[in-house]
Amino acid sequence: MFRIRRIYDVSSPANQKAVVRAQQILREQFSLLRSSDIDKLPDMLMNPLKYRFRSILFIADDMKGNINGFAMLLHAPDLDFCYLDFISTSKLLSGRGIGGALYERVRMEAATLRVSGLFFECLPDDEKLCRDPLILKQNRARLRFYEKYGACPVINTLYETPVREGTDNPPYLMLDTLDSKKPVGKEELRRIVRAILERKYPDVCNQEYIAMVTQSIQDDPVRLRPLKYIVETQIEPVHVYIPPDRRISLVYSDRHTIHNVPDRGYVESPVRVETILASLGKTDYFHPIPSRRFAEHHITAVHGRGFFDYLQKVCLSLPEDESVYPYVFPIRNSTRPPKDLPMRAGYYCIDTFTPLNRNAFLAARNAVDCALTAAQALLEGSFLSYALIRPPGHHAERNVFGGFCYLNSTAIAAHYLSRYGNVAILDIDYHHGNGQQTLFYERDDVLTISIHGHPSFAYPFFCGFSGESGAGRGMNHNINIPLPEQITAERYLDALLQAVNKIKKYNPTFFVVALGFDTARGDPTGTWPLISSDFLKIGRLIGDLPCSTLFVQEGGYKTRTIGKNVQAFFEGVWKGSFE
Repeated sequence: MFRIRRIYDVSSPANQKAVVRAQQILREQFSLLRSSDIDKLPDMLMNPLKYRFRSILFIADDMKGNINGFAMLLHAPDLDFCYLDFISTSKLLSGRGIGGALYERVRMEAATLRVSGLFFECLPDDEKLCRDPLILKQNRARLRFYEKYGACPVINTLYETPVREGTDNPPYLMLDTLDSKKPVGKEELRRIVRAILERKYPDVCNQEYIAMVTQSIQDDPVRLRPLKYIVETQIEPVHVYIPPDRRISLVYSDRHTIHNVPDRGYVESPVRVETILASLGKTDYFHPIPSRRFAEHHITAVHGRGFFDYLQKVCLSLPEDESVYPYVFPIRNSTRPPKDLPMRAGYYCIDTFTPLNRNAFLAARNAVDCALTAAQALLEGSFLSYALIRPPGHHAERNVFGGFCYLNSTAIAAHYLSRYGNVAILDIDYHHGNGQQTLFYERDDVLTISIHGHPSFAYPFFCGFSGESGAGRGMNHNINIPLPEQITAERYLDALLQAVNKIKKYNPTFFVVALGFDTARGDPTGTWPLISSDFLKIGRLIGDLPCSTLFVQEGGYKTRTIGKNVQAFFEGVWKGSFE
């Protein structure tokens, strides 16, 4: 068994390994290829403007993570075509379906990009052009393979003219029309051929040679060689679907339901997650993965050990079905907290409406595991992942809980990812992300941005002002965008665009979104008017950011609309990321 997945960047360890393995296969299978051309593969992925192609790498790996093949597709948006640069399996693995699966994935990608055609080179099956009988046999087998997909040589051109006179085995220019009935015109092909020769072979093909080849194209429309090895009814059509590598890794655990506070007015309930999950099940955008268990040190790297131990001890010591609300706050003598554990709650809490109960810690601990699992999915090659969790966490600081939050899953996941590159956090909950602000306030490897209701009227009231911009090394790495109590959707989108532009300038390796939907119209904790069509636009703006992204569920309490809003948001994310 193997899977095909796209490599979007070289930030994660899994993707770095994939690129190195692709380079190894190139060295094994293309012995005449220059080392400098192999070495530039990572740079091609990250610097499309430099090479005048957008490079798209697909790899085939097995269940053990062994990479057994790859394909490199080059996309020229300016000329509306794709060029298949390389496709290869590792030695001893040909004939196992890997090459076919890679080519089918490449075809689907090109078809999704709506290009005029997929071009590539293939060595000739004419004994006049290939004198070695063994190589000729291999060339014929390869051309037979491509004919199965309707890809044939372009005829009546001088493309197969050797650059150096007397050279054997010059390649055909192949065209896969991707089931399109629209013909390729003469002038269009001339532009495409010129781009291939100039961008792919700048130090091989001089302008005189390029002019000769392009001027030899006279057929209008372009003609392809008739099928030679198969009949037309055997041609495989392009299969367009959402492949696994384009799906959003979804981490969810039903253990969130153990934390259920039935008290009147407590809106952070299990039905929130169940409603979202039901709506996501109506789409094809998600790939569920099971939650893993992570060690405590990932939590205590963000939260204080004393706070963590207290939270665990007090919750597990409480009777079933009993909740304790903080109501004593020992601010006058913080060095002498009350001995009674429930009475000590105010020592660690910022409000009077976030209860402690037997399952609060267990549910929060489970939420952290889900968030870290979703973060790990990015490190293992996912481009997008979503931790659908409760209770939320973005109000929890190093030694503080509150706002329905106990452990800051967003911050813990962001810190976990920061070991592999810089991170940007965008908090789009209606309430300020005071947890992330305080935890990363003096760090420059984590940019924190929060769009929220102004603290003059919105929880947590004491934090989230525009002048709070970081300290020390973290100066200018904390950005607050507080908005008025009554706004329009257009005002919100302007603020979001401002945040997105700052994130683009920061150019993070990883992007983490603290995802709140209490910005929706009618939410019992907010005052803003956003509806599902607005969340579609929000998702699209966020999805347009070109970096691996983790979404962590925070607030959102209007259960009648939250499912529809989340579904619209992720539709926008998916379209922004992949269309």
